[in-house]
Amino acid sequence: MHEHQNHHDEHHQEDHSSHSHQYHHEHMIADFKKRFYISLILALPIILLSDMIQSFFNYSLSFAGDHWIELILASIIFFYGGWPFLTGAIDELKQKSPGMMTLIGFAITVAYVYSAATVFGLAGHDLFWELATLIAIMLLGHWVEMKSVSKASDSMESLVELMPQEATKIDQEGNTEVIQASALKKGDHVLIKPGEKIPADGIIIDGKSSVDESMLTGESVPVEKQLKDEAIGGSINTSGSLTIEVSKTNDEGYLSQVVQLVKEAQESKSKTQKLSDRAAKLLFYVAVAAGILTFIIWISLGYGIEEAMTRMVTVLVISCPHALGLAIPLVVARSTYLSAQNGLFIRNRTGFEDARKIDTVVFDKTGTLTKGAFAVTDIIPNGSTTENELLQKAASIESQSEHPIAAGIVASAKQQNISLTVPETFDSITGAGVKAKLENAWLLAVSPGYMNKNSIPYDKDAFNELSEAGKTVIFVLEEDQFIGMIALADQVKDSSKEAVRRLHELGIEAQMLTGDNQTVANGVAKEIGIDHVIAEVLPDQKADQIKQLQANKKRTAMTGDGINDSPALATADLGVAVGAGTDVAMETADIVLVNSNPVDVVSIIELSRLTYRKMIQNLWWAAGYNIIAIPLAAGILAPWGIVLDPAVGAVLMSLSTVIVAFNARLLKSN
Repeated sequence: MHEHQNHHDEHHQEDHSSHSHQYHHEHMIADFKKRFYISLILALPIILLSDMIQSFFNYSLSFAGDHWIELILASIIFFYGGWPFLTGAIDELKQKSPGMMTLIGFAITVAYVYSAATVFGLAGHDLFWELATLIAIMLLGHWVEMKSVSKASDSMESLVELMPQEATKIDQEGNTEVIQASALKKGDHVLIKPGEKIPADGIIIDGKSSVDESMLTGESVPVEKQLKDEAIGGSINTSGSLTIEVSKTNDEGYLSQVVQLVKEAQESKSKTQKLSDRAAKLLFYVAVAAGILTFIIWISLGYGIEEAMTRMVTVLVISCPHALGLAIPLVVARSTYLSAQNGLFIRNRTGFEDARKIDTVVFDKTGTLTKGAFAVTDIIPNGSTTENELLQKAASIESQSEHPIAAGIVASAKQQNISLTVPETFDSITGAGVKAKLENAWLLAVSPGYMNKNSIPYDKDAFNELSEAGKTVIFVLEEDQFIGMIALADQVKDSSKEAVRRLHELGIEAQMLTGDNQTVANGVAKEIGIDHVIAEVLPDQKADQIKQLQANKKRTAMTGDGINDSPALATADLGVAVGAGTDVAMETADIVLVNSNPVDVVSIIELSRLTYRKMIQNLWWAAGYNIIAIPLAAGILAPWGIVLDPAVGAVLMSLSTVIVAFNARLLKSN
């Protein structure tokens, strides 16, 4: 008990930290926004008063003490706007890993110290306006990135709204009171009436019903629930009244786990993201080396210290690429947002980015490629009964049952506009089927087991043929006379065919891995266009099959929805859980598809390819600016009278930033 309590406390702390993390994240967004606007407002007079800008745009604006005003405004921008970068740089240097923050921190410090020195008498041009724009643009970049990532998280937070707000609690005396669902504790007893949402995860202690979990698990067939079964918070109780004992509070329940997964996904830093950090680190060393080299060369060519210093500072300031700071984060933020919009929850960004290399997609069958909902495929009457009569009678009997097979028969009758008769009495035959009295005649809808047990003759050949095709057969009896049989099968999702067709267009092979029998699997595969079928596989063998594919140098994605798929999901290069099937499937998957739609698997691969292309494009735009600007700023073309004015450098810098930001926005899902 004591150990369990500790675990609960730990969980509570974790949860608390995720709440405080969310608050901290929002607070940081607001902080960057405020710093950006204040820096921008203060930057405007600095830009107007800058000598360089005046000569560039050919106007004149000066008065006594104008440089001192620039210094005061620039000091506020440097210490207030630049603070996140200065502290970030110190952190990076402490970890002996200079990166983006060090690069920015170094550039703004050099620009500030040098410019302040020019006000106090050092010969040379101040760089206050570069300092101001550099800080403002970097603050904007960080704010935009954090905001778009949080925007994606908002669309995921809407999952939480699936939870009902109120619950009917039953006390020990049996009295009920309506309370806030958030106030429920473990062990509370809750009454759920038909049509109500289940307010928390729990165990059923009274009543039986069928529960619609499709929003949560993608399982379209309502699940029959009785004593001791688990009920998932957020699912809908459709038929009977249930009393549950709360086993997990909302903070620990199924839906919260989904939201938690989403948070993890956003905080997992991508490989390519690290690529931009590596680029920043390299650039930091390049900038310092180029700056020192520039200073030495200009001095050795006989120029004064001021000229050499100006050149060096220009190189250092210009080499801090605004664009690089935005190149990857903007694409990451955009692709996270797009994927969330499309119902793809990326748990593992590295897995998502590597999805572009996938060449084989393996699908589980039931619930992934098929609907998990039954439909009538064959109606075989016996004797003088017609097909319509047989279906009408079967559907009338089954209309009172909540069983998935019953629902399939009733749905087929309704599709054909057959009107049903309400039975006078109705009863279920345990483990065998149902019986009902219709217009004074007793009718039964029963299983093959019932027929054999009671030695009722029927067409064995027709039955075997249907059964071998993987269909479920129901026998209809009227006054103990066999009047026909109805076969049903799990329906293939329309989207499955499209998913396989589109995978083929991308040059990707589609395979099916299922525990179902070979005949059923082959039938489904043929209908959908699957390239290869592996059937009758036990759950623990699924992962071995994936390993086999990987041993043949295939980069494999596994798509499944059940606990039995989890080991395979974890083994595959990319694990995709469909319709947030089960906790375990989600825990082991890299990506969770909310909509249970196989076409989304294609979307993952396409979005991954597009995202990678955009990241590389942006890194080239950002680096390209530096490849050109650093040598020009260092004065490589000075012998020919071409020296990059810091003002022109800064304009180029802003231009590359705009291009990178615009390019990231162009990322769209197909």
